[in-house]
Amino acid sequence: MKRWMLFIACMGGLMNSVRVNAQSEEEKRLIAASQADASPLYFNPDTKEVPSVEPGHFFDAKECNVRGGLPNFLTKLKAGKPVTIGYIGGSITQGAFCYRPQSAKFISSMFPGIKKTWLNAGVSGTGTDLAACRIHEQLLKYSPDLVFVEFAVNGAYAPGMEGIVRQIIRFNPNIDICFIYTLANGQTTAYQQNSIPSNIEGLEKVAEYYKLPSVHMGMEAAQLEKEGKLIWKGAADTANGRIVFSNDGIHPLHAGGNLYAAAIARAFIKMNKAVVAAPHALPAPLITDNWEDGVMIDPLTIASFDQKWTKVTTATSGLKQFAGWFPYIMKGSVPGASFSFRFKGTVFGFFDIGGPEVGQLAFAVDGKPVKLQTIAASGYRLKKVSAGGAGVADLFNSYCNNRYRGQYELIQVPDGEHEVTITISPLKSDKRAILGPKQLEDITANPGKYDQTVFYLGKILLRGTPLPPATSKPVATSK
Repeated sequence: MKRWMLFIACMGGLMNSVRVNAQSEEEKRLIAASQADASPLYFNPDTKEVPSVEPGHFFDAKECNVRGGLPNFLTKLKAGKPVTIGYIGGSITQGAFCYRPQSAKFISSMFPGIKKTWLNAGVSGTGTDLAACRIHEQLLKYSPDLVFVEFAVNGAYAPGMEGIVRQIIRFNPNIDICFIYTLANGQTTAYQQNSIPSNIEGLEKVAEYYKLPSVHMGMEAAQLEKEGKLIWKGAADTANGRIVFSNDGIHPLHAGGNLYAAAIARAFIKMNKAVVAAPHALPAPLITDNWEDGVMIDPLTIASFDQKWTKVTTATSGLKQFAGWFPYIMKGSVPGASFSFRFKGTVFGFFDIGGPEVGQLAFAVDGKPVKLQTIAASGYRLKKVSAGGAGVADLFNSYCNNRYRGQYELIQVPDGEHEVTITISPLKSDKRAILGPKQLEDITANPGKYDQTVFYLGKILLRGTPLPPATSKPVATSK
């Protein structure tokens, strides 16, 4: 999908003990609908297009929990050394003016004359499960000095959040980490009642355990709403002089993004004090089943493909908008096309591209066909092998109406060594029924575009470690 979808979106355990706000179906729809294409990894906040924000006069001592602060990052800045800052999150992080560039511009202004590199690893509509798999590929290999982590409205899945933290510390204990919390529609009430949203409570337990700073970015907006000066969800023509934070209750407009960024500005002023650089400790896990073992892998480095697959260089294809995530994709379009890989662990999956032509997949684990059942839980996307599940996984969904989007699947298996085979199924879903009566214009005008069984594989996801293939298979053709 063109970048305008995301631009409009932003303009316009603990597993059992963590309490997570149940997302409404509308919130889930908005988050899923925001899934689009990749943004450039590098961004420059020091342009006239990026609004400048000021800290303002709002004060709440609980807005920023400093804890261990940002000692390594600030020490480098105070010494005049170049730094790299990464942001990882969902659509609010990926989006144009939802907070990220404004906050970066303020931080840059605090420390002028120092070289700063800015990284945007936001992926719309995704949570900490995928983030724990992709953080090395999309952030850590660029050696950041500071990582902002934003996933409160994208499930607030604490095991994934801890997995992100532990991977960062294990990669380089001198990288500082800051949790930042956004809000969904209706959550301002918690702040107005001198509390915090219950989903954020679970993330705060992780922050407290690892002594990481955290910023409640929605506190000022909640106060303005309480005072009748802000509408959290609405249209400009109903504002009557009030600030309209968002059109949809999740993705901030410019003014809402400025309020979020101002909270980070105040947090930086609060944390910018005398510090002593020190590596972060890596204690025993808080959550036993955290996602520290998440990994994202180029398909050809782990899998064997039959001759029915084609390697497509994304940047020179019709899907070049995904080149930031996938330098190449493996394209299969013939029923029966398959690939296999081996790994040791508990979860396998893939990061792919959805669109009108995508089809369905069948799975075999350790040589036996398996059925998959969705695990009903808030905060992560997971299926499990189950005799009572479905025989295929459908890549097509209601958001694939005349558009392309990044999407992913994760499948749980018993811990151990496994060989996985994924095959394009000849079965075709009823795409008209999936789209619904309000989305039939394109499929009616272009039925052949939808009557296909394509799979665009971008990355293989694991919780565990890849193993060498048991047998060699023909190398896929390329173009």
